[in-house]
Amino acid sequence: MPVTAESLFGFIGRRTVSFLKNLHDAALLINNTFYWTFLSPFKGKPIRVRASISEMVKTGYNSVPIVAVISFFVGIILALQAAYQLRKVGALIYVANLVGVSITRELGPILTAIIVAGRSGSAFAAEIGSMKAAEEVDALVSMGINPVRFLVAPKLIALMIMLPALTIFSDFIGILGGLLLSKAALDINPYNYFQQTVNSLLIKDVMTGLVKAWAFGVVITVVGAYQGFKVEGGAEEVGRRTTASVVASIFLVIVFDLFFTTLFYYFT
Repeated sequence: MPVTAESLFGFIGRRTVSFLKNLHDAALLINNTFYWTFLSPFKGKPIRVRASISEMVKTGYNSVPIVAVISFFVGIILALQAAYQLRKVGALIYVANLVGVSITRELGPILTAIIVAGRSGSAFAAEIGSMKAAEEVDALVSMGINPVRFLVAPKLIALMIMLPALTIFSDFIGILGGLLLSKAALDINPYNYFQQTVNSLLIKDVMTGLVKAWAFGVVITVVGAYQGFKVEGGAEEVGRRTTASVVASIFLVIVFDLFFTTLFYYFT
């Protein structure tokens, strides 16, 4: 019995110490990332503009096709599901309300974030992890170059700009998908659908989605960078950390989505 208790408390202690160490490392990375992104430009160390633009192209522009296809299909699916219930009460025109509000407040930001987390968040972890495994990060430090400023800050700037932009694009395409479905299958006049959508949407609906998208961009960048810097080993460890970054990013995106949804529900 004493041996069992000792093993149990030893297991709990090791897990606690590991958790606290990981929490400390994550907090340190967040602190450094925000310093090199927002404060260092005022202290004579500007951001890497070309690297940031390059990251914008990779994370934003190159994601447009997949975001467009998925958002279009989601708009159609949402319109079909809404029509299934609203047809029973003779209120098909309110399909426009449901599609517009649902996509701008919820589905647009979260679907875009999940796509970017799987596409770009994993790329961040793989890139930094490969550099860590090849000791390129240590080489940057030995040359006096801060790896967070060199690698993470451009990625953070890119996602903070491009994820809200992709969200607006996703909202437009999703609403367009609902409009085309309503015209083809529900026989709703496109002008009436457009007017109903405009009347149902408020500025705060769009702003809610954009605030969520901005926060999701920060989360995806920090998680991808954190997992990349934690690589210790070869290709197998890089693959494991890349997978962990996608899982953790999607989980935290859902958590932050719940937080912001609750916040906006009670305070707007």
